[in-house]
Amino acid sequence: MNTHYLEYQGGKIAYDDSGPIGNGPVGSRPLVLCVPSLGDLRAEYRFLVPQLIAAGYRVVSMDVRGHGESSVRWPDYSVGAIGADMVALIRNLNAGPAVIIGTSMAAGAAVWAAAEAPELVTGLALIGPAVHGELSWQSRLIFAALFARPWGTALWLRYFTTLYPTRKPVDFDQYRAALRANLAQPGRLEALKQMIYASKSASEQRMPRVHAPTLVLMGSRDPDFKSPEAEARWVAEHLQGTYHMLPDAGHYPHAEMPELAGPLLLDFLQSLRQPLAANHARPHAA
Repeated sequence: MNTHYLEYQGGKIAYDDSGPIGNGPVGSRPLVLCVPSLGDLRAEYRFLVPQLIAAGYRVVSMDVRGHGESSVRWPDYSVGAIGADMVALIRNLNAGPAVIIGTSMAAGAAVWAAAEAPELVTGLALIGPAVHGELSWQSRLIFAALFARPWGTALWLRYFTTLYPTRKPVDFDQYRAALRANLAQPGRLEALKQMIYASKSASEQRMPRVHAPTLVLMGSRDPDFKSPEAEARWVAEHLQGTYHMLPDAGHYPHAEMPELAGPLLLDFLQSLRQPLAANHARPHAA
């Protein structure tokens, strides 16, 4: 797929789009928006996207601001800013409402989007969601030192490897090399640090306002959480959703175990299919 760009707030958000199929301005396939974790690329969903397309969905995968092929030097890298990017992209595509699949901080941003633009979000699939928590000033100093240039990229990639505790994807070495090359570009490691520093409070505060059906998908060995199942349960309860644990998976179950994560996500999407199809049958504004 060729890269598309949303020109927005003086920057560019890069995305892939499997495209509409059928007659009419939006086509016949319900929209799914896939948004990667901080420090990663939209290709994080490379194993999931073909499953979604084969099941009849229009799939759009975006690079978060400062990452991948999206532009750098944004004034804000918070969950609210990333959530606003999601909303802007869905509106620009004129193909919503959408189900948002978000990983880690992008899951928190998806919560923001669902609260602020409920008419554009039909469901949330939150993978290893980071929806609350603040960094202490001591932690900020530690991260500033750890991820400074010239060693910051190497340390991030070492940490990235731990997010796949049971098995690595077949293309892991090539993927990590692409991630290394991307983070070496000016401004990208700095964007990563700003996202790490950013407060998650905007997501947590909005959780009571989210009414979209929600699935939380969590790896039982996700190293980002002291107790992954307790965290998944907490998020699901606060969003009145459900959660599913993937045994032995880490932070990226959809890339580490796509043959298990994919069907779970497809089952969730199928449960929303009739409302999605009904919405897409209605006229959309130009």
